[in-house]
Parts: sequence; C-alpha cells; structure tokens
Amino acid sequence: MSRLLPDPRPAAGLGAFVPGGRLVVSGASDGPLKGLTFAAKDLFDVEGHVTGCGSPDWAASHEPASKTAEAIRLLLDAGATLAGKTVTDEISLGLLGRNRHVGAPVNPRAPERYAGGSSSGSASAVAGGIVPFALGSDSGGSMRVPASFCGIYGLRPTHGAIPTAGLMVQSPSFDSAGFFAPEAEMMARVGDVLLPLAPIDVVDEVLIAEDAFALASDEIRDALRPGLAQVKRLVGSARSVTIAEEGLSTWNALHVHLQHPEFARTFAAWVDEVDPRLSFDVAKTIANAGRLPEAACREAKSMRPVLRERIDTLLDRRRIICLPTTPILPPMRNISLAETGAACDAIVDLTCIAGLTGLPQISLPLGDAGGLPVGLSLIGWRGSDRTLIDFAGRLAFA
Repeated sequence: MSRLLPDPRPAAGLGAFVPGGRLVVSGASDGPLKGLTFAAKDLFDVEGHVTGCGSPDWAASHEPASKTAEAIRLLLDAGATLAGKTVTDEISLGLLGRNRHVGAPVNPRAPERYAGGSSSGSASAVAGGIVPFALGSDSGGSMRVPASFCGIYGLRPTHGAIPTAGLMVQSPSFDSAGFFAPEAEMMARVGDVLLPLAPIDVVDEVLIAEDAFALASDEIRDALRPGLAQVKRLVGSARSVTIAEEGLSTWNALHVHLQHPEFARTFAAWVDEVDPRLSFDVAKTIANAGRLPEAACREAKSMRPVLRERIDTLLDRRRIICLPTTPILPPMRNISLAETGAACDAIVDLTCIAGLTGLPQISLPLGDAGGLPVGLSLIGWRGSDRTLIDFAGRLAFA
C-alpha cells in the first residue's frame, strides 16, 4: 500500500526527493532484501500516482499510473520498501543534475558541485546515506555520470536486462534501468533480484581504452592510476587498445544522430499540445534534434550494428574494457549555459560507447582528485552484468 509522508529534514536538505511529501510503498514481509529501503527516479511508475518526469507541466498533463513499474515491483516483492521518488533532470534530458523547476540535488561528496544527471536525486540519496540503494535510468550516461560524480557504484546494464515496463523511456534503443549502491556487496544483492540469472564468468584480460584515457583531464588520469593498477593486478593480463578507430568524437556524433531523434519523437506530441515550460538548454536540444539531416541519421543507423559487432568481437565474452567514467571532474553548480553544454558534450565522448553498443558498464568509486570523487568504469560483454558486479566485489577486497 502506498502513502505520502512528510520529508524528514536531513533528506529534504539534499533536495534528492521530489517535493510534496515522500511516496512510501511497503515491501513484502519477507525476501532477500527484507528490511532495506530504496528510492526510485521519478520516471518509474507507482500505481495511483503521477510520474512527474522532472517537469510540473508533464505531471499536470498526465494521469496517475495504472500499474507499478516492473523493476519497482521486483524489489517490493523481494522485501524492500520504496522510500521515495527522486528528482530527475527535466524530462530526463541532462547529464549534470540540473532542474530549473525543483533545483539541483546536492552532491554529498562535493556540495558546491553538481551531482550528475539525469538520475541525480537517486545518486544523491545513496551518496548521502538516506537509502542503501536506488533505481535510476541511463540513456546517454545518466547512471554512470552521477555514480562517478558522487563517489558510488552505478550500473548501466546490458540493454534490456532489467525490465523497463512502467519506466518513462525517452530513447527506446538506448534507455536502460539501472541502480546505485555505496558498496559492491549491496550491488550484488540488488543485482540478484533485478538481473537475469547468468553464470559468473572469468575475465581473462583487461583492455585499457587508450583513446578514452587520452580525452580525460590530467586530474582524472592521475586520480585513476591506483584503481587502474588494482584492476590490472586482479585480472593479471592487460593491454592498451583503441576503441574507436574513427575517433570517439565521431562515435559521439553517431550517438547524437541516433538518440536525439528518438527523444524528439517521444516528446513531440506533448510539446505541441501542452507548450510546456522548458529550460533553454532542454528546449534547444529538442528543437535541434528535429533538424538533424536525415542522411546523417540513416548513416548512423547503418553504422551501429557494425560498431556493435566490432566491440563484441574485441571482448570475445572474456575481456573487459577499462576507461574513465567521465573525462572531467564534477562541474561547479554556478557554471554558465555554454560551459554546461561543453561539459555534457565532453562526457558523451566516453558514455556513447556503451550506449551505442548496448553493453553493460559499471562505474566504480576508485578515484580521488583532491577530495573529489572520480569513477573508473568497466564495460563487459553482452550479458556480463553479474560478472561485472562480482568483479567489483573482488576488487573491493583485493
């Protein structure tokens, strides 16, 4: 049974939960997650409640959900209790954790900096210790970026591995439901509930993505050296590779020409009918998406299976790719719109790899740059989600 409760002051202080009271849904009386609470990004439906999608105009123009999202239902059935819906970037279009309507959730590890988006509230709630795990979603980096910025674990699973029924999907061929936790052991417990059964396989070799590291700032590379050394020692075999023969900026462009038309189609009818209040950067992104050349979009569509096959062959169901989760540190909360756009574009140079290929990627909180968290990522072969989480656990105790 769901109910609305007032926000306790410490939780409200982070701005992680959607305003208007905390939506609580009790879990089953028993199960592997009994006694645990979790939060869910306000893109996941809860029966009888409106899914706000980070926009008051979206909330005002949509009816309460008739069913609870399948991912939430799995967690409730496993004994966990939903402790609230969390803030997302406006209609989930963002990578930094900005929302003009409700504000930017606080990054508990760096309060003067962004928490990362668009699963910003979920990451803030986990990093702030309000809940032991939280659901989010990832299209262009929305799980991985906040995990890195907030110094927690975050998984973007193999595309389709976690059910998306009842999740507001903006770009269907990219969107994945994922989850955050502060430690690897909790990632494994949640993964046992949400992910398909699969064997834990052996990782034979780690591939260091030379082109990805080359795009990272000096602070990022320096911060990740110890973590990278840990990964190499645990695997025992490592070599440097170039992921994108065409250049990662070209992969970024392919990502834009595939993902942006999808979310433009998702929101087109609503924008025409409601004429919603949108922040400048969100409105510009939607408008520009509708003007992308059709020929370039067709070329991107034809290239995608080529890239997927190339990376599948490289991984060969026994290798993992290691790269920085983001090429930059969490930006300050007072940066300009122009700086916001540049930061997001730089981030997608790295996040586009898993997005284009549909592969699982886990961000590990293994770096520190003068007190600021830095994530190191591992990309595995299709269906290796549990193997990646197991590897993260072994790495934590190595």
